[in-house]
Amino acid sequence: MAVQLNHTIVHAQDKRESAEFLAKILGLEVGAEWGPFIPVATENGVTLDFATVPAESIVAQHYAFLISDEEFDAAFARIKADGLTYYADPHLKQPGEINHHHGGRGLYFLDPVGHGMEIITRPYSN
Repeated sequence: MAVQLNHTIVHAQDKRESAEFLAKILGLEVGAEWGPFIPVATENGVTLDFATVPAESIVAQHYAFLISDEEFDAAFARIKADGLTYYADPHLKQPGEINHHHGGRGLYFLDPVGHGMEIITRPYSN
């Protein structure tokens, strides 16, 4: 079997809030709570397992999602409808803009605890 990422744990102040936030933006389903986790599964089988931890132990991470042009349009519409600030760059210096790297579109936004979320329509060139 080839090595595949199966799941990762995402620290949150409120696992339900963070899982529902991401699922809503990406048009995904929130899974059933399992032990200390609330999962959000992506189409390629990777699960983000949200876990509530003390705020002082949360270190901001970055999560990038490769999505279709149609999914981008839908996610971008939800981001704007929710009044979220979005950026063209990972350093959050270009608010209200998207990027067009690699012939696609991309943007960055923050989740409820400050994790950097990125959506892109084309993978990065190697």
